Amino acid sequence: MMTSPDSPPLVSPSPCPAPPPSVPSSPVPSSPAPSSSSLPAPPSLPPTGEVMVMALGRKKQRVLIALTILPNLFLAFLLSSDPLITLSPPHHCHLPGPLPSLEVLNASLPWEKSDRLRDRRGPSQCKQYVNGSQSAVEDCVAGWDYNVTEGLRNNIVTEWDLVCGQYWLVPVEEVCFILGVLTGCLGLGYAADRLGRSKTLLTSLTLSVVFGVLVCVSPYPSIFIVMRFCLAAASAGVYLTLYITRLELCEPSLRLVVTMLAGLMTVAGELLLLAVALGCQSWRGLLGAGAAPLTLFLSYGIPGVFPESPRWLLLSERSSDMNSFSDRRNSNRDARDDESFTEMESEPSSSSRPHLSFPELFHSRNIWKNMCVLGFTSFISHGISHCYSSFRGDVRGTAPGFYWMYLLPVCAGGAAWLLLWATVNRCGRRGILLLSMTMTGLASLILLGLMEYLSETAITVFSVLGLFSSQATASLCILFTAEIMPTVIRGLGVGIILALGCLGRLSSPLMDLRNHYGYFLHHVVYSSLALLAVLSILLLPESKRKPLPQTLADGELYRRPPLGRRRRDHVPLLATPNPET
Repeated sequence: MMTSPDSPPLVSPSPCPAPPPSVPSSPVPSSPAPSSSSLPAPPSLPPTGEVMVMALGRKKQRVLIALTILPNLFLAFLLSSDPLITLSPPHHCHLPGPLPSLEVLNASLPWEKSDRLRDRRGPSQCKQYVNGSQSAVEDCVAGWDYNVTEGLRNNIVTEWDLVCGQYWLVPVEEVCFILGVLTGCLGLGYAADRLGRSKTLLTSLTLSVVFGVLVCVSPYPSIFIVMRFCLAAASAGVYLTLYITRLELCEPSLRLVVTMLAGLMTVAGELLLLAVALGCQSWRGLLGAGAAPLTLFLSYGIPGVFPESPRWLLLSERSSDMNSFSDRRNSNRDARDDESFTEMESEPSSSSRPHLSFPELFHSRNIWKNMCVLGFTSFISHGISHCYSSFRGDVRGTAPGFYWMYLLPVCAGGAAWLLLWATVNRCGRRGILLLSMTMTGLASLILLGLMEYLSETAITVFSVLGLFSSQATASLCILFTAEIMPTVIRGLGVGIILALGCLGRLSSPLMDLRNHYGYFLHHVVYSSLALLAVLSILLLPESKRKPLPQTLADGELYRRPPLGRRRRDHVPLLATPNPET
């Protein structure tokens, strides 16, 4: 049917009711079809952590990851130098005249049994005869002579005579250093969640340089101990902030490889530390060699060199940082063909971004359960490592050399990282953690139960096996925690696990303070707790190839998979995919 030009257009019938009479309806004008440019943009998904990382670009991502790995080489100088600067060499009372011969030593010094070496007698290290008469003895009055054959020729023990009556200052320094690491992990880990990764990293780097210089110029043991405590806290903050930033810059397939490379960089730093120690022969030069290169990394504060973690920006309230990130993405959007970057169009408003709610955190039972299990495992794995290193000396009375005691844990740590790289992505985090903790407990039970029947070679083999498995457990605990803790508390969560590991490490200087008396009971307690940790690991979830959780609600979703049967999800074919996956 034809219509005249003056007649109104036909309107198709509609089930909707007509407007009420009080509201007049205006006629629909005839206009041309709107162009595609004037159509409103379709609704897009909010940006996720994975999309934020992809928006950096592959090249930028690799550069930032390399910048987080390189400082580990020099952090090892500050965090692993205690065995070198606190090594107590053989010594005896200073005798007048030139270098005394063995006959003069026998005539001037009483003979006594060594504290830790069985059936081993030698000249006393802290006593001398009064006026050359062998009827009475007295403490050393003219200082000590040191026979340095290993490590640094000049360390804090030889410079300040921290032997005999002053030896207690050495374990105190070691305890204070570990407590400093513990304090830095907790305090700066919380700061990384609240202030941002970049700001916390720059603050920690600045403090590490300042306290590193103050440690090198310390004139007295008391000042040295205080400065070492502060240096340990700042260095732990650098290590922790780099660790979580590195992980947040990686997609799931890269997390293990990048963490393994950072671990091997730390091992290389510990080996380089020994080489530098043999070259400089001074504890001040050794610590200075670790603090000086950190000044180069202060350049991370230059705008554009080391930006903030994109995952943390997604949760923060700093809209200026988010806008700058979006502008940088928009400027390069034309050069990208990946349509997934269109999801960055809609930025979350300040009111929709999640905040850390302490009541919600206290009621996150699944997060606390995972943290308790991993913290307990970290405590056991760090504490029992010292038992394996000193087991042969405690049981057989044959103390190994310093280089063996230093290189064995370092090489075991490197081998542990290689094992984790080869197995964890195939067998899962939980399975390898369970296997390594089981090997740790079995090695302890064999050494404690059969030590009277094992040969020297067998004791060495099982000690190395236990040390290797405990190192793998400790390293995997930290990676596991960083993967299942949500971004909003990742710094604090990893800091708590590292702090509990520091509590386990406190047993080493405390045993040295007591000359290793009670080592058997000490080892038995840790072995029993290791078996309990094996059972608790079964309660952990699996984080292999899963995205990092962002909020507390995301972290609560990481639950233990079923043990007996596989879970089958009946998902419709046309279901909307999860943007996080």
